[in-house]
Amino acid sequence: MTKQKDNKKVIYWLLTGCALLFIMVIIGAITRLTDSGLSISDYKLITGTIPPLNEVEWQKAFDLYQQYPEFQKLHSHFTLSDFKGIYFWEWLHRVMGRLIGLVFIFPFIYFLATKQLTSKTIKKSLVLLSLGAFQGFLGWYMVKSGLVDMPNVSHYRLAAHLTTAFLTFAATLWVALDLKFPHKKAVDKNFRNLIIVGYVVLLIQIIYGGFVAGLKAGLLHNHWPFMNEGKFMHESAYAIDPLYLNFLENPSGIQFFHRTFAYVVVIMIAIIWYRGKQMTITKLQDQSLNSLLILVGVQFLLGVLTIIYGVPLWLGVAHQIGAFFLLSAMTFTLHRFSR
Repeated sequence: MTKQKDNKKVIYWLLTGCALLFIMVIIGAITRLTDSGLSISDYKLITGTIPPLNEVEWQKAFDLYQQYPEFQKLHSHFTLSDFKGIYFWEWLHRVMGRLIGLVFIFPFIYFLATKQLTSKTIKKSLVLLSLGAFQGFLGWYMVKSGLVDMPNVSHYRLAAHLTTAFLTFAATLWVALDLKFPHKKAVDKNFRNLIIVGYVVLLIQIIYGGFVAGLKAGLLHNHWPFMNEGKFMHESAYAIDPLYLNFLENPSGIQFFHRTFAYVVVIMIAIIWYRGKQMTITKLQDQSLNSLLILVGVQFLLGVLTIIYGVPLWLGVAHQIGAFFLLSAMTFTLHRFSR
């Protein structure tokens, strides 16, 4: 008996991948905020899943860590116990990445062998697998940048790694939604295009969130609504010449852009919500619009608190989770108004 193609099992598989990617983003945020990302300097795809199991192996890993800039320039005071703390989060981050790869690859092979996927879903799944592989490469490429001269990873590479993780999740969710809601209906193309513009605006903000994280720009100018008391734009935000470099490589300029562009994101989503409410829409479409408005408000508040309190661990993680949920809601909204 031939099994139904693109069945519920396939949808559950994709949603499981989404859930694991969400956990991965949380672990990634903790890894970054605890400065754990450069604790494992040798990248072993298979054997790297097993952490040091005895004191000899731990000392060997610590000795290797001591050969690189992060220990020499920032953490020379670290003991073996301190090293174990940062090692754990980076190890967990990498193991989760490998687990996600297995969860995507083996069920895909099974569904392919049992002919439970349509040709269209096979093509989409191959794109998802490629995104996952690229995400793994970017992780290695990012860590590599912090093992040469400076004890910090490139903020460009960190932003690329973070944004690709978000996009891999969004693409996986989109494919799952395609299978969950296979029927297409006429849509208002102008409104759909408005949501696409909002999507791009949100992605720009996420990229700049990566820049802020990579340069630790959130530790500067811990005031709101002004960067410093009475100054909407602090003079350090435009200290570099030429001017455009301030918004690419100057921590103050990048923080200014990120905190100011947040208003653009809020206004854009408010416009989408207002325009959508003027239309005849389904219950799911209405819920997607409401979730967008609520989540952007929560995310804006988390951003303000993160700045004011100087990026404590729990707020930094909450802010990244908020961005993840907001992108999820935007993806769902775009899908609902595209079908």
